Amino acid sequence: MTFPQGRLVGSLAAVQVVGGVGNGAGLAIGALLVKDVSGSSGWAGTATVMLTVGAAAATIPLARWAVRSGRRPALTTGWLVGAAGAVVSIVGADLDSLLLVLLGLVLFGASTASNLQSRFAATDRAEPRKVARSLSVVVWATTIGAVAGPNLTGPGARVAASLDIPDLAGPLVFSAVAFAVAGLMTFVLVRPDPLAPDATVPRPARVSPWPHVRGRALTAVVAIAASHAVMVSVMALTPVHMEDHGSDLELIGLTISLHIAGMFALSPVFGWLADVIGPPVLVVAGQVVLVVSTVVSGTAGHSEPRIMIGLVLLGLGWSMSVIAAAAMLTTALSAEVRPAVQGVADLAMNVAGATGGLLAGVIMAWRDFGTLNAAAALLTIPVIGLVVAGGRAAIDVTRD
Repeated sequence: MTFPQGRLVGSLAAVQVVGGVGNGAGLAIGALLVKDVSGSSGWAGTATVMLTVGAAAATIPLARWAVRSGRRPALTTGWLVGAAGAVVSIVGADLDSLLLVLLGLVLFGASTASNLQSRFAATDRAEPRKVARSLSVVVWATTIGAVAGPNLTGPGARVAASLDIPDLAGPLVFSAVAFAVAGLMTFVLVRPDPLAPDATVPRPARVSPWPHVRGRALTAVVAIAASHAVMVSVMALTPVHMEDHGSDLELIGLTISLHIAGMFALSPVFGWLADVIGPPVLVVAGQVVLVVSTVVSGTAGHSEPRIMIGLVLLGLGWSMSVIAAAAMLTTALSAEVRPAVQGVADLAMNVAGATGGLLAGVIMAWRDFGTLNAAAALLTIPVIGLVVAGGRAAIDVTRD
């Protein structure tokens, strides 16, 4: 029987739209909610840390579950844990309990793990020449939620008033519902499961991914992590830099929106390119675009148009690199170990993003935005080096 790949990709994309709305709604107010409950701006940054910790903590267990039992139960569980986390944070906000809010955000992070692993699920049974395209469609679907979610702050406040909970907890109601629906959609629509026992994919009871993170797989993991660190470190401090130079909030918001569009809007194009010219070539091209973006942003000074161009290029370079590297990772591994190593890639991505965001603040406090961009650009060097070294090794093997 021919596997219904088109239906699988469509189902996962639909889930991403719904789940992305939940993620966008929660991410938009996480820091504000923590600040409100704690009464201190100093605690606000812990919201992002807790979300990242939750995503990182859920990644490997969900990947291992996918190896044993299939994608459908693993992804469903991630979405439902995220829904539970949103509810815990709502209760914490209502009780004015910082501990409960932070715990809820950790659980909330499991939704990010499911979000990321959904793109890999789209490649489980894809034809080798269409791996990147299948993956990129699911990534593209995230655009809708990323744009719509943050705009639910106002309606969320009205929902909060009707439920007699704090205004900032209102958007988390949308998150809880969206994640629950995403989990239900995954359970109902992702059939047949591309990794289910009847999919004839051999799987041992337990797979250790670490011995398999080598060669092209290692290059792909490093590319995903480094590209994400570059993107997060520059993007996270751009609003601070713009505000320091007198930019108003509307322009700052527009800049970040254009950056998000750069990250997701052209994903299918980059997926097609990766399949046509090969993932390694597109990874290197993405690194070049990231370097150009840091040069443009880092030398922009007071120029708001140059900062906007730099941030759009930052999103495009991230999209090219991450989509191509994810496709490279998928094609470099055998089916029985692939989900576990993909989990390692997502773990590295989350840790790199969190580390990049934290170090970016330190660098900005020490020097300036230009120095931050220069430091971020250095992260492209090991990626390009690994891709070039891998290409030379392949040529040597062919000659032998």
